[in-house]
Amino acid sequence: QVQLVESGGGLVQAGGSLRLSCAASGSIFSINAMGWYRRAPGKQRELVASITSGGNTNYADSVKGRFTIARDNAKNTVYLQMNSLKPEDTAVYYCAANGVRSDYVNGDYWGQGTQVTVSS
Repeated sequence: QVQLVESGGGLVQAGGSLRLSCAASGSIFSINAMGWYRRAPGKQRELVASITSGGNTNYADSVKGRFTIARDNAKNTVYLQMNSLKPEDTAVYYCAANGVRSDYVNGDYWGQGTQVTVSS
């Protein structure tokens, strides 16, 4: 099994910053793409940012220029630096990863989610 454990959510005022972390552990052979999704109240889940094992990144238009995704392949960890936060960034943020287990089975994995609340 592969587990994703997130940390770093919380309450922040508009204009502030937060850094989310997500570490993959378990029976891992390799981790391919990693990313962050979010689900705001009453809205569908959306992709926030993703990063390949080679470091190519992709961002939602709503966070470009404010959020930065990075990863440490040696630690199987992905980070999301969130700056200039807005109330509309309030959501539960989920870490996701595509990986290959030690038995060479490929799968998609999700973290439990971490709440980010931005007050106005």
